[in-house]
Amino acid sequence: MDLVCLDLEGVLIPEIWIAFAKKTGIESLTATTRDIPDYNVLMRQRLNILADNNLSINDIQDVIATLEPMPGALTFLDQLRESYQVIILSDTFYEFGQSFMAQLNWPTLFCHKLEVDNKGMVTDYHLRQVDPKRNAVEALQKLNFRVFAAGDSYNDTTMLAAADKGFLFRAPQNVIAEFPQYSVTSEYDALRAFFDQASEE
Repeated sequence: MDLVCLDLEGVLIPEIWIAFAKKTGIESLTATTRDIPDYNVLMRQRLNILADNNLSINDIQDVIATLEPMPGALTFLDQLRESYQVIILSDTFYEFGQSFMAQLNWPTLFCHKLEVDNKGMVTDYHLRQVDPKRNAVEALQKLNFRVFAAGDSYNDTTMLAAADKGFLFRAPQNVIAEFPQYSVTSEYDALRAFFDQASEE
């Protein structure tokens, strides 16, 4: 039985923090897992910026409400789910990603959770587990699924390594250069073809 695991931001939806950076004009918020491999370093940096600028979860969610999935993402995902079970493995947070799930016809999402105080300020975050994407893939394999995966950032590479077959999708050149073992595409049709070819092997 074949199952597909997909990253969310940069693969199906825009990068939320980049959109928020554009709205606020805070350049340092444009940093993502494409730039900083250590997710904890990245999130501590983000939380400090939010606190320093008195920005609340409502400010972020207001920006999220203006965003839509990438062009072609919904069709790709709907058609993919006709042939494969699909799980979205993301390092976003349920407080961010949930609105996109409605727009994507409610795929299964595994991600993290934010800690928010009674004033709406984001005070901390809680990972579902360490290296969650890799651990999810390995757990699915123990259930006798053959897992194919696609992502775009440093935090996806352990997922791709654990998968039976992994692919980079719309990844930046620095990630492509560091992980040349993965086939790369920027088109949904080509990514679907990668999955289908892997399924036939």
